[in-house]
Amino acid sequence: MPPEECVSPHVVAARRDHVRLDWRVPYRTPERVRALAWTCDCRSPVYELCEGGGQAFVRRTVRVREGAETHETPRWSLTQARVVWAALLSGRAR
Repeated sequence: MPPEECVSPHVVAARRDHVRLDWRVPYRTPERVRALAWTCDCRSPVYELCEGGGQAFVRRTVRVREGAETHETPRWSLTQARVVWAALLSGRAR
């Protein structure tokens, strides 16, 4: 899909001095999780800013031949997660 047709943001290339996020196997928690924001799915990986159980995190889904691999960051406050989300979109975190 051409970028001018996309409605969600694309992630900027990682800067040389970017912060490396701690990506983990998704937690198996009973609370409901909802995506607050996400990147365009025309490129892999797709990132989502998620909230659940009073905490927030970033989910990363990478398309692979067998389907998709999903990882998540640790949980933070929503305020802290929004800061990480902004850093991710701008290439300052990956």
